[in-house]
Amino acid sequence: MTDPFDPAKHRRHANRWFEDFAVGERFVLPSRTMTDALFAAFQAASGDNHPVHYDREYCRRRGMPDMLAHGFQVLIQTAAGAGDFPYMVEDSLIGFLEQTSRFLKPVFSGDTLYPALEVVELAPGRSTGVVAMRSTVHNQKSELVMDGTQRYLLRKKP
Repeated sequence: MTDPFDPAKHRRHANRWFEDFAVGERFVLPSRTMTDALFAAFQAASGDNHPVHYDREYCRRRGMPDMLAHGFQVLIQTAAGAGDFPYMVEDSLIGFLEQTSRFLKPVFSGDTLYPALEVVELAPGRSTGVVAMRSTVHNQKSELVMDGTQRYLLRKKP
């Protein structure tokens, strides 16, 4: 006989607490090709209407091969929710504290991006701890186009 269904047990991962993470752990996020449709969706969501992001001929007249992705359009590829991390901390996550980023190379329409997060620091407190993750985005040429850090506040084991 099977146990009755419990929605609280319908999870992708068992919950992890601050102490369950280790420096060097890596979370690969889905790759994505920057299509014209994604450029248009970002324009609609952000309200950024500068032609460098949405006018192919404007870009070509300025020596670029195609439309230039907005920095935030590249940054959002590192959203932790695209991977497993948030599902691992459903009961222990208190909040997303900080995001820093450096944009190292241009990203154009047609480029494919490969984002990842890697635990680089664990800063324990009394009942919580901060997990710092390096956020990276590489392109199809294996070039690092964005580098940054994300910090999350997690509860320790009860």
